[in-house]
Amino acid sequence: MFINNFDPVAFHIFLLDIRWYSLAYIFGILFGWLYCKRKLINDPDLSILFDDFITYLIMGIIFGGRIGYVLFYNLKYYLSNPSEILMVWNGGMSFHGGLIGVVVATILFSKKNKINQFIFLDLVALAAPIGIFFGRIANFINSELYGRPTDMPWSVKFINIDDVNRHPSQLYEAFFEGAVLFIILRYFYKKKYFKKPGQISGLFLIFYSLFRFVTEFLRAPDPQIGYLILDFTFGQIISVPFLILGTILLFYKKNEN
Repeated sequence: MFINNFDPVAFHIFLLDIRWYSLAYIFGILFGWLYCKRKLINDPDLSILFDDFITYLIMGIIFGGRIGYVLFYNLKYYLSNPSEILMVWNGGMSFHGGLIGVVVATILFSKKNKINQFIFLDLVALAAPIGIFFGRIANFINSELYGRPTDMPWSVKFINIDDVNRHPSQLYEAFFEGAVLFIILRYFYKKKYFKKPGQISGLFLIFYSLFRFVTEFLRAPDPQIGYLILDFTFGQIISVPFLILGTILLFYKKNEN
């Protein structure tokens, strides 16, 4: 059993608190950017265009993630406290909201530059597990999105939450949604099994949704939502349409002329 008593603040710069969660976003985007530039993009013109795309990507992640959290997970609270909607530093981001934000931002950027949107979406899909990995580690440090009670020897006691031994579900998600997903997508990309733009994006949606659905069985539901239909969590329920969308996209692109 491990006792989690990490400080969510990594360090201070004068009166400014630099949190692990903020660093996770910074390093996730930075390493994902470098990975795309050095390992995935061979066309110099596309490389330059990708640099311009990063601004759109960041805006899509931040606004989509925050709006998604407000709408999907805690709408009642934020309707009563609207001034806190913009307080991203206090936590509260939705992966699926961020995903929608990234898609919207990519569509807008691609139309502006008259390029196939799936070229950029595939690059984001290949690099996204890097950011997911750092994000889940930050969730663990912050004692948020913790797991259900367990007596397993690797259980963790999040003393900022309660005195219960729990699954370190954040680490499970970091492993599967981050490391394993990265390896799977990298493998299919290197072997060139999927050559049409959009297929890698479909594969990402399929495997992320599957991993998220399964790991949610060991993750405590959001306290303000609880269990829903058939005792599934909201994270499991929202993963289903994305799984279906990924499957449709993968096979549609496969049969596209």
